[in-house]
Amino acid sequence: MVKNSREEKIESNIGLVYSIANRFSGKGIDYEDLVQIGCIGLIKAVDNFDESRGFSFSTYAVPLIIGEIRQHFRDDGTVKVSRSIKELGRKIGKLREEFFLKNGKEPTVKEIAEEIGISSEETARAINASMPVFSLTVNEDESQSEFNVPVESYDKDVSDKIALLQVLDTLEENDRLLIKCRYFDELNQTKTAEIIGITQVQVSRREKKLLNLLRSKLA
Repeated sequence: MVKNSREEKIESNIGLVYSIANRFSGKGIDYEDLVQIGCIGLIKAVDNFDESRGFSFSTYAVPLIIGEIRQHFRDDGTVKVSRSIKELGRKIGKLREEFFLKNGKEPTVKEIAEEIGISSEETARAINASMPVFSLTVNEDESQSEFNVPVESYDKDVSDKIALLQVLDTLEENDRLLIKCRYFDELNQTKTAEIIGITQVQVSRREKKLLNLLRSKLA
């Protein structure tokens, strides 16, 4: 009876695997393989899900499925940055510098996309893939730079949205407010500091720690 219940749970949620596999298709791994890898994450979710924690099964399962597939990409080493993406990244870097000199502020992803004539998704992908080490802001309290482009709050893929909301929900109230101000409301660090009631330097330090934490949880 337990075995049947387990199998029914897997079968009834297999659609989550197909949906997430579709997102990663065309990136070097066969779709059928992506489904099989995603099923490993689904099985782990079924075996470890605890209803008493108060959230839905899909909220728990989606990050596990995504994590299993991403881990396979990392291990397999099939994700490559194409020449076109690198060239687009360099073009974006030049545009960002020109925009800053002209307007005195960093451009948003949307503004960059409109200037180049491509989608926000393509712009974000090029920035993430080709420009991870470019310094756009420098913390006042340290010489180390970090890549920090204000982005719009848009959620193309429901699985990413579920995973992000789940992780944000684990943060303290002030930390959630900081992320909201910086990356959803697109406020600068000074304005964010005024809203939260801390200094700009404290915002800079805390933001860096939170971004590292979110990356590790979503990975």
